[in-house]
Amino acid sequence: MNIKLIAAGKIKEKFLQDGINEFLKRMHPYASVEIIELPALRTLEAEARKILSLIKPASFVVTLEVNGKMFSSEEFAAKIEEIANSGISEMIFIIGSSCGIAASVSQRADLKMSMSKMTFLHQFARLILVEQIYRAFKIISRETYHK
Repeated sequence: MNIKLIAAGKIKEKFLQDGINEFLKRMHPYASVEIIELPALRTLEAEARKILSLIKPASFVVTLEVNGKMFSSEEFAAKIEEIANSGISEMIFIIGSSCGIAASVSQRADLKMSMSKMTFLHQFARLILVEQIYRAFKIISRETYHK
């Protein structure tokens, strides 16, 4: 499966980038993962146009939204496995800017997901999401890591 993370803004903290890179490295046996960082754009509409231009019609799109569905790690793994088994070859996760996600991007989502009732820095959200995707593949593969 091909996975893309489209995220607004750059990771500035080295420790976060190191963590993200570690999980990207670990993911190689399970999936191809690409992170697309968007520069800060003037408006949500400009950001939306750029995001939507990166999405193929057949891609399964997951937006991270405050009011999205929450999953346990096991439920998240089951959802990824269900999507992969349905013949979809590309999943795209979208992390918006601190201003949120434009309505047009939210409307394109096949799944609106919330990571928590808590609010995280966008840079932390990216690290947590990459780790959870890795955890999901370990669960799917029935390998030790998840407890």
